[in-house]
Amino acid sequence: MVDHARAARMAKRIQEIVASAIERQIKDRRLELVTITDTRVTGDLHDATVFYTVRGKDIDSEPDFQQAEEALKRAKGQLRKIVGDQLSVRFTPTLTFEVDTVPEASAHMEELLARARARDEELAKLKKNAQPAGDANPYKTSDEDEA
Repeated sequence: MVDHARAARMAKRIQEIVASAIERQIKDRRLELVTITDTRVTGDLHDATVFYTVRGKDIDSEPDFQQAEEALKRAKGQLRKIVGDQLSVRFTPTLTFEVDTVPEASAHMEELLARARARDEELAKLKKNAQPAGDANPYKTSDEDEA
């Protein structure tokens, strides 16, 4: 039977443990710019997917996802051992690391919304100065029908 509340609690705890271990225990310079954003655990509590994102070294520099992925792959066993020690459950979940694409997607959505707002403002300006095409009263009146 699947206990979603337990899986959610375990996912939150795994996220905290992995983030803390990367910050304090794993000595790999490639992981300095990695941020753990979310964790999901399967219903049987045997597999955990840890989502991460990578910052660039400078404001203008691009993040190096490939090096971060390699460093996480290399530290996977050590991180699972740390999670197992601190989680104190019978079976330590297998850890899988995936890049979190939510920040990029939300930035793209913000850009699209900004474009839509600018277009709406431009249309509002055009609407303010718009003149109707054709006659002022395009509908036939009863006077015209009789003539």
